[in-house]
Amino acid sequence: MAPNRSIFVNLAVKDVDKSVAFFTALGFEFNPAFTNEQGACLIISENIFAMLLAESFFSGFIPGRRIADTSDSTEALLAVFLAERDEVNAMFDNAVAAGGTAFRERSEFQGMYGGAFQDIDGHIWEIGHMGQAAASDVPQSAEENS
Repeated sequence: MAPNRSIFVNLAVKDVDKSVAFFTALGFEFNPAFTNEQGACLIISENIFAMLLAESFFSGFIPGRRIADTSDSTEALLAVFLAERDEVNAMFDNAVAAGGTAFRERSEFQGMYGGAFQDIDGHIWEIGHMGQAAASDVPQSAEENS
């Protein structure tokens, strides 16, 4: 695997400032070099980012297509796994307190704990924590996957 790979997930948002405030309340930080009135670069981890793009700016990347209406459709499920179960609970509670909605309540499933919330623009974020047994089954490289 290439060591310098990064992923940038682009999400359309109605109001960049409100989205920044929402995710800041969840404990996320933003890269100011890639943040302005058209979009904000949400740092998920060292090489994973979400670009929260104003709908008008996002539309420029998808000519002839509509932005998904998240009130009745889902364009993606975004999953973030956290180091501790308490972090899952805190992020879930903070998301709801900051204006998001519970999408799927927290529960245990095959050695994992988690739930899902919708952010203020309706994007679904799954958050979870893997116990030792579940984490040991996750491939760490492409070679382990084959």
